[in-house]
Amino acid sequence: MFRKLITTLLATSLITLSLTGCGGKSSKDNLVGVAMPTQSLQRWNQDGANMKAALEAKGYQVDLQYANNDVNTQVQQLENMITKGCKVLVIASIDGSAITDVLSKAEKNKVQVIAYDRLIMQSPNVSYYATFDNFKVGVIQGQYIEEKLGLKEGKGPFNLEVFGGSPDDNNATFFYNGAISILKPYIDSGKLVVPSGQTDFTTVAIQGWDSAKAQARMDTLITAKYANGEKLDVVLSPNDSLAIGIVASLKNAGYGTGGKTYPIITGQDCDKPNVMAMINDQQSMSIFKDTRTLASKVVEMVDALLQGKEAPVNDTKTYDNGTKVVPSFLCDPVYADKTNYKEILIDSGYYKEDDLK
Repeated sequence: MFRKLITTLLATSLITLSLTGCGGKSSKDNLVGVAMPTQSLQRWNQDGANMKAALEAKGYQVDLQYANNDVNTQVQQLENMITKGCKVLVIASIDGSAITDVLSKAEKNKVQVIAYDRLIMQSPNVSYYATFDNFKVGVIQGQYIEEKLGLKEGKGPFNLEVFGGSPDDNNATFFYNGAISILKPYIDSGKLVVPSGQTDFTTVAIQGWDSAKAQARMDTLITAKYANGEKLDVVLSPNDSLAIGIVASLKNAGYGTGGKTYPIITGQDCDKPNVMAMINDQQSMSIFKDTRTLASKVVEMVDALLQGKEAPVNDTKTYDNGTKVVPSFLCDPVYADKTNYKEILIDSGYYKEDDLK
């Protein structure tokens, strides 16, 4: 009787194990790694939180890590995610060319990789890319300047200074090229004048999207070209962290007082301090990239990959990372300024009114 009972229990255990192996999902099958660059910028906190919430709502376990803008830290985090058994990695890279080796390890472990908002460069082991239309981001910034200055109507000349993003971020060149595609004809015709003469990306780029470095460069430009009352009409800033530094420099130089108005200043991300700067007539506009939209699309992509399907994409030509054209899904950006920020940011539930006080 005892032997029969043991035999029955063993048989039951084997059936259970068999069913688990065939039909159930282990925690590893359900684990998604999300690697974000830093918590020092509001947008990445929101990206990470939105991604985690959206994936968990779908029943996934999420290993969310921030790397404090340190490449080695991010590499270690990715290695740990692979070791833990993550089947999909969603990576917003710090340096899109510095994680080739760890992606080779991911490929050997059959881990799929989605580059998140920053294209991962020089690696064939990038499955997909999810981002906003980054060339269009720059185009919208350029068109905003074009409209506000009346350039199409032949107004001008106006003084312009140009800033670019971090050279190790592939997106930065898309932002720059998009904006310059609109502004260059006016520079060539003399309707936009760049007193510093600095327009090429290598010269105007700000390493690490660093606000302090943007402030220092603006300080230098003011001292060299605007110290004797020359008018600065517009500053092309590709994102909000640079815009914060630019505004700080201009404020120190007396802008915003004594009838000395701020120039048109563009931005991107709609960070809270920048929206408040727009309300206070310091920054003119900021591109809004709703991270909830991007997170939702990435969840769709993760779902598809873990079901053995191809992820949804809408661009298969634009994003060449140096070894392959990465299939991409591009979300549409819009802009917010003082006239529409309530509709774009508050009515949509992205911010509460109290967030902007």
